[in-house]
Amino acid sequence: MARPSQNIDQTLLASGRMLYPQHGIAGLSVRQICEHAGANAGMFHYHFQSKNNYVAVLLQGLYDEVYEQLAAQAAQQGSALERLRAALCLLGRLIRQHGSWIGRVWADAGLGEQVARQFLQLNAPRHMGLIMALLEEAAQAGDLAPLPPMQRLGFLMGSVLTPMVLLPAAMQFQLLPSQLAASVEPDVFSDAAIADRVHRALSALALPANHCLTP
Repeated sequence: MARPSQNIDQTLLASGRMLYPQHGIAGLSVRQICEHAGANAGMFHYHFQSKNNYVAVLLQGLYDEVYEQLAAQAAQQGSALERLRAALCLLGRLIRQHGSWIGRVWADAGLGEQVARQFLQLNAPRHMGLIMALLEEAAQAGDLAPLPPMQRLGFLMGSVLTPMVLLPAAMQFQLLPSQLAASVEPDVFSDAAIADRVHRALSALALPANHCLTP
């Protein structure tokens, strides 16, 4: 028996990239995927066995593309602070580019979808570990004030990246006043806005821990 075309699995995954952010795990059906890809259910099960396994492969492929870019940026020449700054700016741009599926994964995990939870448990430590390593290297070089590692990471994630995750949901549900919604793109998602938040956050982390308490 001839082996089915190796391209069918990639075609099915390409359909998932388009359909998953719209429907999530619960709303995504094998029939829907196959119709979109122009494939039959037999080929789907041949390559992926089950929908859960398909989603796991889909999400891992999406994440690996993002992580490889981030790791390559972090490995560039320059001081730890320069590499950290560049990596954070890139991470912000990647979240902007891939926010539709990233937001859906977090939503699915919150709804109790085990595939999404397992995906986050497996992969979240990878990029967080990379950023934490750069933070520690910059601190050792004297470019950042000595702080507990999680305090540094929490501050950075909250100031640089959290707005890019929360604001799309706020806009989707029309929770922002119209005058503020119109400014989200230039003031939060643009390259300049991301770079500005990174600069301000790293500048704050370079200050002594008791700076805000000094009269």
